[in-house]
Amino acid sequence: MSFGQGGPSWGPGGTGTPDWAALAEASAARTRRKRWLMIGGGALATAAVAAIVATAVISTNKDDSGGSSGKNASELPSATDLPSQSTQPEPSFSSVAPAPPPDPKDYISDVRKDRAPVTVDAFFPGKKLTMGDRVYTKGATHRTTKCATTTQGALGTILTNNGCDQVVRATYSRSGVAVTIGLAVFETEAQAKKAAQQASGGLASLSGAGVPTFCRGGAVCRRTANSYGRYAYFTVGGFTSGKNVTKGDKNVFAVGDDLTDFTFRQIRHRGEVQASAAATAAP
Repeated sequence: MSFGQGGPSWGPGGTGTPDWAALAEASAARTRRKRWLMIGGGALATAAVAAIVATAVISTNKDDSGGSSGKNASELPSATDLPSQSTQPEPSFSSVAPAPPPDPKDYISDVRKDRAPVTVDAFFPGKKLTMGDRVYTKGATHRTTKCATTTQGALGTILTNNGCDQVVRATYSRSGVAVTIGLAVFETEAQAKKAAQQASGGLASLSGAGVPTFCRGGAVCRRTANSYGRYAYFTVGGFTSGKNVTKGDKNVFAVGDDLTDFTFRQIRHRGEVQASAAATAAP
């Protein structure tokens, strides 16, 4: 190719207009060759990576000696390799529900079950009675089978008519207040409950052992009547000075309430002890 005054010349003869169509075709051919080279190179690279990964996976399943390790996830035990059912007998359970524990109240509601001795010390032990921060000194005690002799007014007849077996009495005092509590014993719960409900008149106070006569000679005193199981229990309380009790004398009420609460607990405890012994002795 040479350059003259007329500008560049093209083609074999060095003169004339360039062949634009031929030039475009040649450029397109070069572009296609480059594209195919890039695609082919990428495919080769992908294949090479896949081969490396496959080789690595195969290698991990081989031990150092070239054999199979036998410890990969594909080697699960067959059904025959699993442990068979145990030949040991399975535990058995009884379909019969166990008997409920004895009810303590049953043992202080009927003379046929309530076999523990009835004594003063069984219900009113010791020389003092402590209830919270209050301490009471025990005075005279008394036990008799002549129930009516321990009462005043109509209560004696009521106890007798309902089959009273015996009466145990004890007196407690504190700060010029004295209360006698009497425990009347019957054969059945129904008898004791009826006697308490019919109560009229009252228990006779018990003096002595350091406690002067109280709640006698017309003095106004507080009286209560309760029952639990085959026991009816009564109180009479007032001032040792002979002063009449009014509703405002909370100290008299407090002593009487403490004694009735204590007596109820003693009766219930009697039932609990006998019920526990029966449960222990049961086969």
